[in-house]
Amino acid sequence: MIIVPEREIAGLMTREAAFDAVEKVFAAMASGDAYNFPVIREAIGHEDALYGFKGGFDKAGLTLGLKAGGYWPNNLEKRGLINHQSTVFLFDPDTGKARAMVGGNLLTALRTAAASSVSIRHLARQDAKVIGMIGAGHQAKFQLRAALEQRDFQKVIGWNLHPEMLSNLQEVADEAGLPFEPVELDGMRDADVIISITSSFDAILGADQVGPGTHIACMGTDTKGKQEVDPQLLKKATVFTDEIAQSVSIGEAQHAVAQGLISESDISQLGAVINKTHPGRRSDDEITLFDGTGVGLQDLAVAAAVVDLAVEKGIAIEVDF
Repeated sequence: MIIVPEREIAGLMTREAAFDAVEKVFAAMASGDAYNFPVIREAIGHEDALYGFKGGFDKAGLTLGLKAGGYWPNNLEKRGLINHQSTVFLFDPDTGKARAMVGGNLLTALRTAAASSVSIRHLARQDAKVIGMIGAGHQAKFQLRAALEQRDFQKVIGWNLHPEMLSNLQEVADEAGLPFEPVELDGMRDADVIISITSSFDAILGADQVGPGTHIACMGTDTKGKQEVDPQLLKKATVFTDEIAQSVSIGEAQHAVAQGLISESDISQLGAVINKTHPGRRSDDEITLFDGTGVGLQDLAVAAAVVDLAVEKGIAIEVDF
C-alpha cells in the first residue's frame, strides 16, 4: 500500500491539477461513468464534531475509495489544528485490496475550491468583473485564489459575520493586485460572481441581494440543516449541482425543495454543461447557482492524481499491508 502523508500534498497537488481532476469527474458523473455512494455524516457527541464518510466509484478512471473525516470546531482554539480533518483511502477495483492512504486536509480545500472554480468557468458571464465572497475563513482563501483564475476580475468585495477575518480576503486580493472592499450584504448586488463558504445553519444572503446575471456558488452547505442563502434565491435562479441526490438532501437545495419552491427536476448536473448536453447559461440576465455539496468522487480524483505524482517523483511511502 502507498502512503502519501499530509506534509507532502502541498508539493504535489496544484490548483490546475485539482481543477482538471474535478472537471473530469463531474463530466463522468453526468455521463453515468461514475457514481457516489450514500453519504454518512453524524454528530458524534464529542467535541461538537461532525464525522462521516464519502465514497464512490469512477468506472472511467477506475478509482474506488472513500474519504473519512469531518469538522472539529474546537481544533484551532484548543490544539492549533485546522478544524477540518480527513484522510482518503483508495482501493484496487479489480481485487478490493487497499491501494493508498492519502492525507486529505489540503486536498479537501483544493478540491472544494476547484468545484466552485469549475462552476465559474462554465456558468459565469464572460464579462464578470466583480467577485463577492461571503465567508472569510480558512477555506475562503482557497476559493478566492481558484476563482480569480477563471475570469478577468477587477475587484473583490467581501462580507463575514466576524469582520476582523476579512483580512484573509484582503491578503488574497493583494496577492492578485486587486482592490478589496468590505461590504454589507446589500453590497453583493454589485457582484457578478458570489461564492458563499460558511458553516451557517441560517440563510445569510437574501434573494433581493443578488443582481441579474450573477453566478452564485454555494459551497458551505453539506449537511442536513445547513443553509447559506434564502430559498427564494433558488426559485429565481437556474440551479446546478455536483450530485442531485445530495443537493436535495444535504445541499443548499434541501430547503427550497422542502418548501415546494423547486423540485428535484429543476436541478441539473454541472457535468452536463461540461459534456455540452445542457446549454448552461442562456442569457446575460440569468441568475445561475451552483449547489456544491462536495462529493466523494472529487476527493478520490484528486487523491488518485496525488498518488500517481508521488510515485513518479519517488516520494511515495510503500508498506506491506
